[in-house]
Amino acid sequence: MRTHWGETAMGFIVLALAGLFLVYSLGVAKAGSGVGGYELTAKFGDAGGLAPGAKVSVSGVKVGTVSSISLDSKSYLAVAHLVIGGDVKLPSDSTAKITSDGLLGGQHIVITPGGAEDNLKAGDEIANTQGAVDLFGLIGSFLRPQSGDAKPAPTASPIASGSPAAKATAGASALGAYPAGAD
Repeated sequence: MRTHWGETAMGFIVLALAGLFLVYSLGVAKAGSGVGGYELTAKFGDAGGLAPGAKVSVSGVKVGTVSSISLDSKSYLAVAHLVIGGDVKLPSDSTAKITSDGLLGGQHIVITPGGAEDNLKAGDEIANTQGAVDLFGLIGSFLRPQSGDAKPAPTASPIASGSPAAKATAGASALGAYPAGAD
């Protein structure tokens, strides 16, 4: 009988530790979700793989998260709703750019602060934005150039180069002779 009580007590301890871990992780998630912060929006031509929960950083430091992404039905631009920490004040002429962590990494938003005297307030929109870059599309267009896009580079004729020696050589070779003293 004693072994059953020991196993039951150990089960309760494991459940209690799991509950404490759950409470701790929910507290950390709530602290990082921007509670006490303010919301900004930014419109992008291409949101790429940006997803809700992605980090928003300034100078490599996380200052907020992407709360949601929607489509503007009039302009057909992707609208990212950002929650920025309340202690971070961003100048009104700041720039938001979607970047990736690497070739196959997730995407996030990097904000480059501007130099304006006034700051963005809750509900404002970051006007200067740069959408995601399609790396695979760029690599594909480099590897497979379109046949109509490739044009041969124009070559400069010796006469157009402007040097007297080049003009004399070009003129003489057109006549089938070389200038005097060229032997």
